[in-house]
Amino acid sequence: MSNWLASLRKGYGKKLHALHAWNGWIVVILTISGLLLFGGFWRGILGEGRVWIRWIHIVVGIASLLPVVYYLLLAGKHWKQLRGKSSQRANVIVVLALLVGWLLSGLLLWQFRLVGPGWSNGALLVHDLLTWIGLPYIIYHSITRAKWLKEEPHRRTVKSGKPDKEKEIHPAVSPGALYSRRAFIKTAIGAGLAITLGPSFLRWVGNSIGTGADIEKLVESDANNLIPAPQPLPASLPPTGGGGRGSFRVYTVTQIPSFNNSNWSFAVDGLVDKKMNYNWEQFVKLARKVQVSDFHCVTGWSVYSNTWEGIPLKQFLKEAGVQQQAKNVKFYSGDGVYTDSLTLEQADMDDVMVAVLHDGKPIPSDLGGPVRLIVPKMYAYKSVKWLNRIELIPDEHIGYWEQRGYSNDAWV
Repeated sequence: MSNWLASLRKGYGKKLHALHAWNGWIVVILTISGLLLFGGFWRGILGEGRVWIRWIHIVVGIASLLPVVYYLLLAGKHWKQLRGKSSQRANVIVVLALLVGWLLSGLLLWQFRLVGPGWSNGALLVHDLLTWIGLPYIIYHSITRAKWLKEEPHRRTVKSGKPDKEKEIHPAVSPGALYSRRAFIKTAIGAGLAITLGPSFLRWVGNSIGTGADIEKLVESDANNLIPAPQPLPASLPPTGGGGRGSFRVYTVTQIPSFNNSNWSFAVDGLVDKKMNYNWEQFVKLARKVQVSDFHCVTGWSVYSNTWEGIPLKQFLKEAGVQQQAKNVKFYSGDGVYTDSLTLEQADMDDVMVAVLHDGKPIPSDLGGPVRLIVPKMYAYKSVKWLNRIELIPDEHIGYWEQRGYSNDAWV
């Protein structure tokens, strides 16, 4: 074993250089794939490809452990070489901490079913925080160590007082020089990153630790225009749950649709005794109930203590009269693409709701309004947004994301 370690450490300078390059490529792949997975805009474009990108992100993330282990085998000699170089040692510690933090939080997100929503929600927060800290640091680290910046600026020479000898004087140490070109550029790059990313980071912090204040903005910018607005029950406003704790992330597989009185309708049909169709004016007159429940996304985030107001799904099914040959309930989204389903047993759960209000206010278009399904005991891909049709069917239906690799068993 000792001979193997000795051979490994031979030529360790080249090995460290190669390790740095490989680690750089790993970070680039994780960054690009992570941004594609995070951005709601790309979901509609990527479609099924998003599942493959997710797996690339997971596999490369697990592979990031290899450079860490390999470096630790070389670390003894490297650490001795950095003796007295506190800034370089600090840089090594920061990079290792970022890689290990990303890896551990990523593993918890990957195994979200094993760890549960509490752990996965915390892991997502840590994963995002490390990304906000790590990416600017890595960008700064890479740019400020670029060859063009390492090149010394023009030097001037002065006579040393001895024949045939000259002494080079760097402009930064000449009388009156306060700042070298390299120091100025590094400072400018750091300030640019802070100015560019700072406001977005502060918004992320506010959304992550806030109480869903971003919902107010989504309600104000709601693209839907349906009249009359649903009037909340006393238990909805102020919300019984105290207001959702957390922040919704806007995910969609299509462009976000918008609705008005002329293009919105709601139907319950299929294997039922009585088919039902509603326009908006009729729908808002239906008797509603209020419930408080948590909302969990399969990607790791949650919003707790939401106060939803709407019509229990079992109420629709009871009034429509489910025929004996019906086995499943299929749900259609108003985007014309997304569908999902529940078994009749699942659909009979008391907390499955066709929701119209969230925390006493209309559900905005970005969050699936004016009407969306809520299935609190399952991950949110079952809670179909822009719900406009419920169909009773005899056979199993495989939903949009289930066709693309998600489990049909969506229990939290």
